[in-house]
Amino acid sequence: MRIHLIAIGGSAMHNMAIALKKKGYDISGSDDEIFEPSKSRLDDNHLLPSKIGWDENRITKDIDAVILGMHAKPDNPELIKAQKLGLKVYSYPEYIYNQSKDKKRVVIAGSHGKTSITSMVLHVLKNLDLNFDYLVGAQIKGFDTMVKLSDAPIMIIEGDEYLSSPIDRRPKFLWYKPHIAVISGIAWDHINVFPTFENYVEQFRLFVNSIEKNGSLFYYEGDKELEHIVQNKTSNIHTEEYTAHANRIENGKTILIGKTKEIPLEIFGEHNLQNLMAAMLICEELGISNDDFYQQISSFDGANKRLELIAESENCKVYKDFAHSPSKLKATTKAVKTQYEGKKLIACMELHTFSSLNKEFLEQYSGTMDQADEAIVYFNPHTLEHKGLASISKEEVVEAFLPSKVKVYNSSVELQSYLESIEYKNHILLLMTSGNFDGIPLDAYAKQLLS
Repeated sequence: MRIHLIAIGGSAMHNMAIALKKKGYDISGSDDEIFEPSKSRLDDNHLLPSKIGWDENRITKDIDAVILGMHAKPDNPELIKAQKLGLKVYSYPEYIYNQSKDKKRVVIAGSHGKTSITSMVLHVLKNLDLNFDYLVGAQIKGFDTMVKLSDAPIMIIEGDEYLSSPIDRRPKFLWYKPHIAVISGIAWDHINVFPTFENYVEQFRLFVNSIEKNGSLFYYEGDKELEHIVQNKTSNIHTEEYTAHANRIENGKTILIGKTKEIPLEIFGEHNLQNLMAAMLICEELGISNDDFYQQISSFDGANKRLELIAESENCKVYKDFAHSPSKLKATTKAVKTQYEGKKLIACMELHTFSSLNKEFLEQYSGTMDQADEAIVYFNPHTLEHKGLASISKEEVVEAFLPSKVKVYNSSVELQSYLESIEYKNHILLLMTSGNFDGIPLDAYAKQLLS
């Protein structure tokens, strides 16, 4: 089987390339830019293109399939050549479905918590030595790649609602047709693709109705939009609500309250206890006992960049988190403040994504940092220019976050100067971004601040 990946350097695409090579396929690829860690990982697996850029001569009749990544454009010369030759061109999620159509598919969807729930399920299954395939949106501990494709009977898929490809504008998760599905909640995101909240919600309605007949859907009970979707579903499926698992906090440690015993956890936060409950329901559906689930989940210490502890001293800790959308920002800030009630919480977030930097979307951040003792927001005006967005001022950001009172910086140097001026005594510093505050090596920097 010969497969060519257009835009092989992407986070998901390079993992797909590695997974397919491990399966024994003949893999080639191309891209006009490849950054770390993709570059080194492709090179280590002898998959790094010999030259950067697009070349239609790479596309020949003997290619069995082409997989098109989101980084490519509809006028990509390799794509056009493939279409002229009549080659089968797959989007990334379409190919995942093609590889898993004979498996039991578990799909975790929702505006927040997808990676964490998926990671929890993978952690439990791996520790129980079960055979499974997977697709997850971030590199997680204990797994070499973000994708595994084999002859396993089940596949665990993180179901992203973003576009399938440059020529397929459907959400990725509509391809997967799950037998078991989770929706963690709906909070408007991807304003560049779904310009209204109603349009965004519609994608989840379509997802629910794509679940296989007699399948199962677990959904968060506190979400009114989800309740409405479930009440009006057209598919014949089992549905069940869930909420956060019963728990208590003791000396900064979260402890699950089971029917017969208590289980100390490495993770914390109301949102993570909701995620854990969703993961437990999935595992039950896969035939895993609650006792086995509890035993394995107790050692789960989180997905990368999800409330990840990156530095600590005697009475201070620094966490980093991927939170950037309003719902994630609010949940993460609340989680840390609740866990460390007696400490001063400094929460610092970066407006970095298309949605977060959109002037019309900014008002969605109202009140999202109320739980912080001190709230800081950073954005880079050049990022706005790069994304073709209208400029925003510090004053507009301050107003958007009200009633949360925030300090706003648009210079990474000035932000670092301020963070370095703080005397960290009995503090928790929470760094939330899908980027890196324009070049700050967060792990090393956090250790520097506490030293």
